[in-house]
Amino acid sequence: MSEALDERAATGTPRLFLKDVSKRFGGVQAIRHADFCLMPGEVHALVGENGAGKSTLIKIIAGAESSDTGSMELDGEQVTVRGAIDAIDLGIATVYQETQLFGQLTVAENIFLGREIRKGPRIDWVGQNALVVDLLNRIGLPPEYATRHVEDLSAAEAQQVAIAKALAGDAKILILDEPSAILTDVEIGVLYAAIRRLTKSGVSIIYITHRLDELFEIADVVTVMRDGRTLGTYEIGGLDVRRVAEMMVGGEFALAQSTRTAESVGKPQLVLNGFGSRGAFRDVELTVHQGEAVVLYGLVGSGVADIASAIYGMRPITSGSMMLAGQEVHPRSARQAQRLGLAMLPANRKKEGLFSFQPISFNISIGHLRLLSKGGIWMNKRHETDVSTEMIKTLSIKTPGAQVAVSNLSGGNAQKVVLARQLVERPAMLVLAEPTQGVDISAKEEIHKIIEDLCEHGTAVLVATSDLTEAMRIGDRMVVIRNGTTFTEFARGASQSDVLAAASGQLSREEEETLAESGPT
Repeated sequence: MSEALDERAATGTPRLFLKDVSKRFGGVQAIRHADFCLMPGEVHALVGENGAGKSTLIKIIAGAESSDTGSMELDGEQVTVRGAIDAIDLGIATVYQETQLFGQLTVAENIFLGREIRKGPRIDWVGQNALVVDLLNRIGLPPEYATRHVEDLSAAEAQQVAIAKALAGDAKILILDEPSAILTDVEIGVLYAAIRRLTKSGVSIIYITHRLDELFEIADVVTVMRDGRTLGTYEIGGLDVRRVAEMMVGGEFALAQSTRTAESVGKPQLVLNGFGSRGAFRDVELTVHQGEAVVLYGLVGSGVADIASAIYGMRPITSGSMMLAGQEVHPRSARQAQRLGLAMLPANRKKEGLFSFQPISFNISIGHLRLLSKGGIWMNKRHETDVSTEMIKTLSIKTPGAQVAVSNLSGGNAQKVVLARQLVERPAMLVLAEPTQGVDISAKEEIHKIIEDLCEHGTAVLVATSDLTEAMRIGDRMVVIRNGTTFTEFARGASQSDVLAAASGQLSREEEETLAESGPT
């Protein structure tokens, strides 16, 4: 790796050059002699499975952690980054997936928060706004956005503002951590355009993503990490998704395909008729059978997430009906939904699904007090441990034991812990919201295999997702949601372009009429 990196560095002065970097946390060797070379004006993707060492390497670059060994050069000069302030002063900025902005402040106020330009004791609003307009121009937002409140922006626009804030500190290196995870396909295109503007001006981008198809849209080169090591840096033109995946997992990689057929599914488990929630969605028609995985697919903001929440009693149902196993039900809370035999995996596991500093056993057992307690009051610790150990084994959660804190797990294994909690009482109907968001390709396949196994044993599964690749992979049927209502339905084997066109409103009138005639079943 070092020889190849030296050859790359020899083509010109690297913007950033790391060599022989290592980092240990207690008994865990997080980084092992890693090398990294970032050239001026390039988009350099950093990929690897959860736990491969990406986050630690990025934290070292950004000053959040210090390395045990190795050196770091910036524009040919050796530097020591002792903290985040050092990194910012050196022109290294990080933009995270969840933008660190204040919704009630304007774009201009957010960009210069804590480093306002002053004339004497007062803020120089005129001069500051002029600089904001210049920054907005660099990322592709019109000047009038300077006075808009961040809470009124789309997710993509907020992401652009976060980038502008980083550039306000004269960033030469911009680290983008999973920037597209919560964006629609259209918004991702906007993000890419902003990135290309920046690289043309000489800014270097380190781009971290789990979505391997993105690499071929935006990256110039890719560095692959596995087991704390940097395996190599490769020009994007010589790679494909399969090759990258095989390097990440250390062997051949193949996407599993479902073998279920229409004849293998059972009776209707969930039926929605005219299902609606005022202000969120309306007239939703949907049926999920026993042993079937149905995907509810739509772009971010289409209403998909709201429909999933309403099914689980977390949003009021104001019209239509919901049938569960032939009985009309009206869940008004998550607890009621659970008692009806429903279970739900929330989209935001950090906020809604996990107690990160509690052990795995606690995270699996919480919510099942009636089943795992003595008299509904005191937790039966032996029973809790037995159930947790069984779920860890069933879902192949990689951990030394049930008492390990969830904060020590990779993203994919943390997601499995949340899923394990939903499966403790073996629900007949499972709703999964964005089940693989933020997990690597290997963990994604494992979760998809779990869904497959659940269906094989008769569980009805509804997957609410804005990830088209995932929708195509796991759905026996796909119901497209657009503008808050069911638009049409696709069987397995439909083309990605047709599904995306239906979700984004890009079909011709004739095509819409044809799909409407064959609409939801």
